[in-house]
Amino acid sequence: MMLLPLLKNRRVFLILFLLLLLPVLRFTLFIRTAPGSGKCSVIFNFKGASTFRKIAQELADKQVIASPLLFTLYGRLRGEDGKVKAGYYQLSDGMSPREILRKLVAGEIYLRPFVLPEGYSTFQAAELLERQGLLDGKRFLARCGDRELLRKLGIPGESLEGYLDPGTYNVEPDMDENGLVSAMVGQFTLHRLSRYEARVRGSGKSWHQLLTLASMIDKEAVISAERPVIASVFYNRLAKGMRLQSDPTAVYGVRAFAGKVTRSDILRPSPHNTYLIKGLPPGPIGNPGDQALEAALNPARTPYLYFVAKQDGTHHFSATLEEHNRAVVRYLK
Repeated sequence: MMLLPLLKNRRVFLILFLLLLLPVLRFTLFIRTAPGSGKCSVIFNFKGASTFRKIAQELADKQVIASPLLFTLYGRLRGEDGKVKAGYYQLSDGMSPREILRKLVAGEIYLRPFVLPEGYSTFQAAELLERQGLLDGKRFLARCGDRELLRKLGIPGESLEGYLDPGTYNVEPDMDENGLVSAMVGQFTLHRLSRYEARVRGSGKSWHQLLTLASMIDKEAVISAERPVIASVFYNRLAKGMRLQSDPTAVYGVRAFAGKVTRSDILRPSPHNTYLIKGLPPGPIGNPGDQALEAALNPARTPYLYFVAKQDGTHHFSATLEEHNRAVVRYLK
């Protein structure tokens, strides 16, 4: 007689146990299993103002997670619902909710890096952006030559050339050419003005003149140790009223300088061609790095007026034309 109630109690207990176990199993399966095959991939932008519940709902709307309720519960149980870092994230339905939450909390943001090397011109930057599929090169160049922007920034000349800070930038999915140019000029203002302003004022030259010199130094120099010496040659020639005759200026805006120029390059009419014009070009021919700017601010003291490239990337420097001609014959002919 006592066996029947006992069996009934065990049955009830088992049912209750299963009723409690099923949600746990479902929750465990949810956080560990990707809801799809990975074909659904989205760029998710978390700006920092949304609640975790809204983040979960947006992820569900984009079909990246199956249940916003369970995702919210998971974040709260882990105590990470308030630790999501702002930024762009590339997420897909091939990722488990556990992996998605880990990325959001770790701040593993979606990166499309663009590197502007030291010395590169705006033309080279435009080519890189186009080649890497990041932005439109022509629109980038147009923005660099936007007269209204130049006027607002107080930059002389016809281009932002020289005023784009070399470095690495993250081209965010909603960033256009205007946004990247603004970031580069903003970094120049933050980095250069605070670091060099006092020295520029004491140099007797304007920012524009020093950037122009530095851009030429960057194009000519291959090794760092030669930058101050190359700077001294330019200063010495300027002091004597000699044309600077810098090869990179002859091809600026035509092609990237690769170490050699032709006779037609030298004779090509251009406002930047220092074989034909006296003094400095009207503006920079690239965006110089710190070492080139340091050399322009603090050139070596030498008697040199000439230099010619050797075959190893270094240069032979000469104080007289006779010595220079001998070096040209030796290294170029």
